[in-house]
Amino acid sequence: MAGLETEREPAPPSTALTRRPWLASLLRELRPKQWTKNAIIFAGLVFARKLADPQAILLASAAFLVFCLLSSAVYVINDLLDLEADRRHPRKRYRPLAAGEISPGQARAVVAALLVVSLPPAFALNPIFGLVATLYFVSNLAYSLRLKHVVIIDVFVIAAGFVLRAIAGAVVIRVDISPWFLLCTTLAALFLALTKRRHELELLSTGAAGHRRILEEYSQPLLEEMVAVVTSSTVIAYALYTFFAPNLPENRSMMWTIPFVLYAIFRYLYLVYRKDLTGSPEEALLRDAPLLTCIVLWGLAVVAILYVPWPQG
Repeated sequence: MAGLETEREPAPPSTALTRRPWLASLLRELRPKQWTKNAIIFAGLVFARKLADPQAILLASAAFLVFCLLSSAVYVINDLLDLEADRRHPRKRYRPLAAGEISPGQARAVVAALLVVSLPPAFALNPIFGLVATLYFVSNLAYSLRLKHVVIIDVFVIAAGFVLRAIAGAVVIRVDISPWFLLCTTLAALFLALTKRRHELELLSTGAAGHRRILEEYSQPLLEEMVAVVTSSTVIAYALYTFFAPNLPENRSMMWTIPFVLYAIFRYLYLVYRKDLTGSPEEALLRDAPLLTCIVLWGLAVVAILYVPWPQG
């Protein structure tokens, strides 16, 4: 992937950074913590009531692995393209590429290997799934190369990554995709993308544009307005989904999950505005016990409602 190489990168920061073994640095560069985002692939499995189907579980698990490899390839490409900006960033300068623990040449070889072991198996699983996986990679590549510098479009492309994961999870097990499911996923993904932008703007303060050029197009009041619109839309869409989606129990018992969604959104906003824990969604999820507990309880409630034969009416 020679096109990803920069002219001649200056030496990485010569600070007292602790050198990790190369394999440990490579694993960190692949960002396994962010693989939690790919868990949305299993949503189709759950909502299609396929949790007792071994073949469907195997297919969804294979799809999850494919997207973990593809997302890691995207992260490495993005770090290659943002190498100089990352070296000036207060946190990203410690990433293995920016810190000089992995060379650009090694990173390009890793990207090639990840694509080889992910895209062909994706088409082998299901040709349509392979196309969705390819679209995910291409859209993220376009984001890294250009679209992350286009105001508003940048957050839509970030959100599209979550939506494509959700579509992939349904496609690979060959079940219908509910419009309600896509709507709720899109709005929730926009919520995460906008709060991420707000966090970046606040973290980098007056030097934001120097680290990420698109941030000069945003302001905190603008992002807060957008977050407010998307937050209310997400709540309304999910509430309507629990009442009117055709694949849910007729007794509308899914409405009992609304409080979990409300708490999760409010807790995440609390972390955004008060606790500085939202550099990325997976960071908040893994570090904040109340949020993680709420999501687990929501998942258990959904499974109980969909799989336990409750009395109707």
